[in-house]
Amino acid sequence: MKFAVRYYTKTGNTKRLAEAIAKELGVEALPISEPVNESVEILFLGNSYYAFNIDPEVKKFVASLSKDKVGKIVNFGSAAMLNSTYKKVKAEADKVGVPMDEKEFHCKGEFKGIHKGRPNDDDVKAAVEFARQYK
Repeated sequence: MKFAVRYYTKTGNTKRLAEAIAKELGVEALPISEPVNESVEILFLGNSYYAFNIDPEVKKFVASLSKDKVGKIVNFGSAAMLNSTYKKVKAEADKVGVPMDEKEFHCKGEFKGIHKGRPNDDDVKAAVEFARQYK
């Protein structure tokens, strides 16, 4: 199985999860500023809510994907207030014909003192366990 891990973060929370997932999968976690140039079966895409939506940079990144290069997207991330970004990412992925896996990983993330210390070590371990099922 060939994997790639890309992430978008403003606080570093999602980067922490991305790096743990990537290590488990034996690849490098890269920011979404790095395009997916190689063909991959599974792209783990880390993101979060910002102002009740996914960031425009995430939308732009997903729009750059091709179903010829990406088999499917697995969504993951953290957020302080809202939970899953799945529906927002799927709406963008549908526009380019890249399928989304039905499973995703999400945990709380610290923001301005809310959920202090999250994602914590247990959250990171849970993210690794989540990624392990795809190996």
